[in-house]
Amino acid sequence: MVINDSNKTSSVLEQCAERGHEQVTFFHYPKVGLKAVVGIHDTTLGPAVGGCRMRLYQSESQALDDVLRLSEGMTYKSSLAGLDLGGGKACLIADPRMTDGRSAMFEKFGECLEGLSGRYITAEDMGSTVEDIMTVRKKTKYVVGIDPAKGGGGDPSPWTAKGVFVAMKAAVERVLSTKDMSGLRVSLQGVGHVGMYLLEHLREAGASVSVCDTNDAALKIAASKFGATVVTPDTIYDQQCDIFAPCAVGQTVNEESLSRLTCKVIAGAANNQISDPSVYSIIQKRNILYCPDFAINSGGIISVAGELTSAGWSRSWVTEKVEQIYNTTGRVLDLAQQSGRFSEEVAMSIAKERISKVRESKLASQREAIK
Repeated sequence: MVINDSNKTSSVLEQCAERGHEQVTFFHYPKVGLKAVVGIHDTTLGPAVGGCRMRLYQSESQALDDVLRLSEGMTYKSSLAGLDLGGGKACLIADPRMTDGRSAMFEKFGECLEGLSGRYITAEDMGSTVEDIMTVRKKTKYVVGIDPAKGGGGDPSPWTAKGVFVAMKAAVERVLSTKDMSGLRVSLQGVGHVGMYLLEHLREAGASVSVCDTNDAALKIAASKFGATVVTPDTIYDQQCDIFAPCAVGQTVNEESLSRLTCKVIAGAANNQISDPSVYSIIQKRNILYCPDFAINSGGIISVAGELTSAGWSRSWVTEKVEQIYNTTGRVLDLAQQSGRFSEEVAMSIAKERISKVRESKLASQREAIK
């Protein structure tokens, strides 16, 4: 199988080598409709953890590319959040609205994960639910984000939204010298699980919010419950705003969208928001403050990581860790300003440095053990 990336064709192994992946596994069980890809990027800090995304991709190549990008992002996300976890991701090529055969498919997926012996631990993600994760749990213990009634943290979406919100405050403080969000205009792209919780935070803080989504039911809730202004997915880029918040699919921050955005800050929950590094200079020239996605959307992984601690999931532990995203974001933005480097590059350098130190420490211990 080959995938298309930046107009070049590469083998799976070449892509893994380029991105630093340790393992990519494919599962195909047509009797239950399971067609899945699991990517394990780096396990230096600990087992790979990442959500199970359920989506009807245009092609298997697109699904593979998504797995590779997202699992790599999870490595840096966990590292930057100070978690002893590696990066992984699963993508199920299936309609997230499916009901018939859903349980059987997720049970089989659980059997597949059990075969990976804990190198990858899954959780909810776009298209999957707590109920799905509990179904997977019937076949394997390598799941997090489980039902609170069973001792877990449940849906991590509220924590992801909380982390993005406190990161927005850090960015606004640097642009406007205030943490006060009242009166600010936000263009919120996507009001799914995370986006809706973020909308609630923004409205409670007094911000004016324009939203778009392909889900009409979600838009109705956004408008009726939270007083959001509904616009079309295409015109979301044309709204006069202080903050643009991508909270849907990735790569929506690109050359075309940047030519239309009027914002001072880009801060959202979506993964892989930037199309490619070529837009770094465009963002800098526009004097837009970009909050790296993997630095600010780590609230979800923090929540599920709480289930893996010796004490088990704790609201106070998760809250403290998520609120630290404010300081992490501020550190990244300040270092970017001081060095003239793009914020995403700075965040990645910090994440990679921690991984490198742990890797070197492990190698030193191994050499010492051989003596």
